[in-house]
This record gives sequence, C-alpha cells and structure tokens, in this order.
Amino acid sequence: MIDPDTQAGWVPEADEGDGEEEMPLSLRLSIADTLTLGNATCGFMAVYFTTTGILIPHLTGNDESTGMARHSAATAVILMLCAAVFDLCDGLVARKLRSSPMGAELDNLSDLISFGLAPAYFVLVYGMVADDAHQRVAALGAIVVLLAVVLRLARFSCVTMKDGMFQGMPSPFGALTVVSIVLLELPFVATLLAILGIAWLMVSRVEYPKPRGRLAVAMLSWIVLSMGLLAAWAFDAPSGQLLLQTGCALQLVMGAVIPLFATARRVNNFRDNRREARAAQLP
Repeated sequence: MIDPDTQAGWVPEADEGDGEEEMPLSLRLSIADTLTLGNATCGFMAVYFTTTGILIPHLTGNDESTGMARHSAATAVILMLCAAVFDLCDGLVARKLRSSPMGAELDNLSDLISFGLAPAYFVLVYGMVADDAHQRVAALGAIVVLLAVVLRLARFSCVTMKDGMFQGMPSPFGALTVVSIVLLELPFVATLLAILGIAWLMVSRVEYPKPRGRLAVAMLSWIVLSMGLLAAWAFDAPSGQLLLQTGCALQLVMGAVIPLFATARRVNNFRDNRREARAAQLP
C-alpha cells in the first residue's frame, strides 16, 4: 500500500502481540498440569513440616516438643493425602479436558517428590527420633522405599498395561501405607519388615485396579476420613490415638486385600475362557 502523504510504501501496523512468537504448545500448562504442580508442592511441604516440627526439635533437645511433633507429623501426612487428591484429580481432569505434552513428565516428577521423597524422608526421621529405632537401618529402609517408587514410576512410563489396571501397588497408595505403618508405632523390626513388604509390592507384578468411577469416589471418601482421624490425633481428641491406629491398620489391610479382587477376577476370566474353548471344541 502507498502512504498518501509520503507516497512511500508502508505496511499496516500489526495488532498488539502479533509480533510476539506464539508460545509452543509443549510449554503451556493446562488445568491438569496445575493440579499436578499442586501435588509436588504438597510433597515438598510435607518434607518441610517433618523437618521443622519433628527432626529439628529432636536434634535441639527440646523436651516440650511432643505436642508440636504430633501436630507436625499429622500436618505432613495430611499434605501427602492432599497430594494424593491432586494426583487423582489431575488424571480425571486430563481425561475430561486435556493435558499438555509435558503432563506425563510433570506427573512422574511430582509423584517422585510426594510419594517417593516425602514418605522415605518420613521413615528416615522416624529412625532418628523413635526410642527403639536404629538410625542406619531405618535409613536403609528409607532408601528402599525411594528406589521402589523410582523403579515403579519408570516402569509405569515404559510398560503398557491393560485398561483399568496398574502393575504393582500405585505409588500414592504405597506412600500412604508406608506412613501408616510408621504411625502404628509397632516394634522397630516389625515396622521395617512391613515397610520393605510395601516397597516390594510397589515393584511387583501384582495388579491393582485404577481409581475410576465408584472406586475413585470411595478413595476420596477414605482420604477425607483419614484426614479427620489425623486431625483428631493431632489435637489429642478423646480416643484419637485409637482411631488413628484403627485407620492405619485398615490402610494396611486394604493394601493386602485389594489385589486379591484383581487376582480373583483374572482367575474367573481364565476359567470362563477355558470353558468357552471346551464348548467350542465339542461337536
């Protein structure tokens, strides 16, 4: 086009922002990604409360820190429960809306913080503050938990499972079960063996159902109930300790019982297939 005043060629001004290069799709955060980052934040804050409320008072010899340690332990576990809620919701939102191309990587990294580092650190601190614990052995148990989550997340990224199933105990469920074992205040040897058993379940080939539909609602309800039990214990409510131990014991029972349903379903499917095959062979 020609400018009528100068008779020189000119180009119309671009709309504001047109000259800026559009952000690549891979760098845009979706709603699901924001929930995933909430998961990572909760995991980091769980480590923070475990350090400032349990470990530091113990190292400084603060004899009046029992109540604060109980509050901090409850807060740390509640934050891990919140991380599990974020982890559950980001998958649901990603399926309903969309997730960015880096959503899967964000999810694995956040899970590593909230369900790998945070519970492993909780076990490590338990080994330092508990009266009958052995610090170095507890540190070994914490390393096993961390490596189990690392291996489980790596395998999850590489192995394709049939729809609706996980191979190995999911890391959020495993992390909460490990923390429940610590809160049960069992003898040290029993605690360590149970923790190692959960670590094995996370890397095993035992099948666990994915939390969808009614199972997702049941899981959310259980998390809310667990938060209530932790709050009752933290504020020294009547029978709060008994309620907490009951909830932790139920968490352990669920970890052992849930895969039995998947195993029973697989056995029934195998039997049905054999019956159909025999029926097809009959004249």
